[in-house]
Amino acid sequence: MAEKKFRILVVEDNAALSGVICFNLFRAGYQVTNATNGQQGLEIAQKEKFDLVLSDQQMPMMTGVQLCESLRQLAGYRQTPFILLTAKCMEINLVELQRTVGISTALPKPFSPSELIIGIEELLAAGCRA
Repeated sequence: MAEKKFRILVVEDNAALSGVICFNLFRAGYQVTNATNGQQGLEIAQKEKFDLVLSDQQMPMMTGVQLCESLRQLAGYRQTPFILLTAKCMEINLVELQRTVGISTALPKPFSPSELIIGIEELLAAGCRA
């Protein structure tokens, strides 16, 4: 029986960074769907189910935190791992966002693709044990 390919929604408004992220996730064996802003990401998530959401914080129309808040209102996304990417990691209170919004973790920009893959693998493995 084939191993399940996890589905990841990438929400990033920077086309170059989004391309790098999507390429590396695809190469690591994930099914990847891309959205260019939070509103588009929410609309896609309302139609499809993803195993993990990876989102930039600073985007037009809807921030990553607002996207996470909106996703948590959907029955299928109450426990879905959510990684927030941000260049302003020092300006956010991750513990508070984990408690109040359900952000799983934040990754400071810039980051290495291998660092991202390791974080994703850890979150998905933890979810599989739950």
